Amino acid sequence: MKRLWAFVPTILPFLLYAHPGHGETEGFTIKHYMVEPEHVVLSLLALAITIFFLGRRKEMRDVQQKP
Repeated sequence: MKRLWAFVPTILPFLLYAHPGHGETEGFTIKHYMVEPEHVVLSLLALAITIFFLGRRKEMRDVQQKP
């Protein structure tokens, strides 16, 4: 898990970029982040990865607790 947290800052600059359309849908508002596909796709991807790792963590904890 520590390796994952060390990897996140490495890829962060690639995830944070200005794309065409900034400022066209009211700039930096919640509407912009819900409407623009670039933000929606990255948000769903981050959510899926988080759910995957939380589920995997729970499975590992359950396996370790079995007698």
